[in-house]
Amino acid sequence: MQVEPLTCTIGAELRNVDLGAASRDADTVAEIRALLLKHKVLFLRDQDFSRAEHVAFARHFGELEDHPVAGSDPEHPGLVRIYKSPDTPNDRYENAFHTDATWREKPPFGCVLRCVETPEVGGDTIWVNMAEAYARLPEDIQLKIEGLRARHSIEASFGAAMPIEKRLALHAQFPDAEHPVVRTHPETGEKILFVNAFTTHFTNFHTPANVRFGQDYAPAAGQLLNYLVSQAAIPEFQVRWRWKKNSVAFWDNRSTQHYAVMDYPPCHRKMERAGIIGTATY
Repeated sequence: MQVEPLTCTIGAELRNVDLGAASRDADTVAEIRALLLKHKVLFLRDQDFSRAEHVAFARHFGELEDHPVAGSDPEHPGLVRIYKSPDTPNDRYENAFHTDATWREKPPFGCVLRCVETPEVGGDTIWVNMAEAYARLPEDIQLKIEGLRARHSIEASFGAAMPIEKRLALHAQFPDAEHPVVRTHPETGEKILFVNAFTTHFTNFHTPANVRFGQDYAPAAGQLLNYLVSQAAIPEFQVRWRWKKNSVAFWDNRSTQHYAVMDYPPCHRKMERAGIIGTATY
């Protein structure tokens, strides 16, 4: 296995690795897990494996989860199909910096995403190291957000364009989740800045330390949240990957955000993602 770091902060490309074969090789899986913790997102080319092998590889890291809005492959539960076509308008959920499914009480461990079909140019994806984003915050901001918690909502994102009855049913099925603004990585112990496009508001900001008068609350909390969310847009924390057919990205969803760039004209873009169930945040 050859490992080539792609930036000084995040991302490495693996060569001489067949993930189809790795799905049957515990030693290779262990090596990949260690590299994932180090680089946070791993990239591979020319991975012509089957859907069954895709699912089998991802399951080495945990059980898989379906998505309540995006459909899964009917023969392989947990393998979510993210298909774009000239006949369907872009839904504009992916081209925002986000950590997958933080609206769950237990956000995913990570995801293994394979490109099935892609435009010749365009449609790159950007990943961000949110441990580095936290570490590079000014010290006074780190102190201010220590202990803060925030809500994350599928209703306000995927549900926003739904008819009200369907939106409220989605909220009933997936009530807003609450997470620490700074989570601890359960394996590395790193501190992670954990707010993103699914985050709607802080839940414990309105305290005497933060609010002199009631009118302070909304602008102060909103400005702070916007500032924290904006950290994902800093290029020094990022890596950008250009897709080709059978390219794969495997990212640690606990310590990263990503952004799918929608700069391509109406066309077919087909991705298949195995999302791995995670654990409660702390």
